[in-house]
Amino acid sequence: MTGTGTSPRPDDETLGGLLADASRDLSTLVRSEIELAKAEIRMDVKHGAQAGAMFGAAAFLSLLALILLLISAAYGLVAAGLGPAVAFLVVAGALLVLAALLGLVGKKAVSRLGPPERTIRTSKETAAFLKKPRAPHAPTAKT
Repeated sequence: MTGTGTSPRPDDETLGGLLADASRDLSTLVRSEIELAKAEIRMDVKHGAQAGAMFGAAAFLSLLALILLLISAAYGLVAAGLGPAVAFLVVAGALLVLAALLGLVGKKAVSRLGPPERTIRTSKETAAFLKKPRAPHAPTAKT
């Protein structure tokens, strides 16, 4: 009788140790996934910031072009087609072309951004592994 009273204790400690190991491993896995996501997002934020800067530059140049177009229109009305108005229009047109090019470059940079693919893939693999049914441990042979 005393032998059966002490027998479950080592099994409980083993089971407890296994649960502690599994908990620790799962915690480490989750931390690793979070670090991977942070690394991927850092790169996407950097590219997004560059694209945002290009859009900002395009907006600034468009504003300058609008100001020059308005000044050119005023000179055009006053001078009725004299040289200074045409010069202002050429400069404003060049600024609009530059703004369009910067806008296209910014759009291309934004289109390259995407979700953190490695993190999503490994998270799905982890979830699939955790959902997988486990075979119960085979009972140990008693002699």
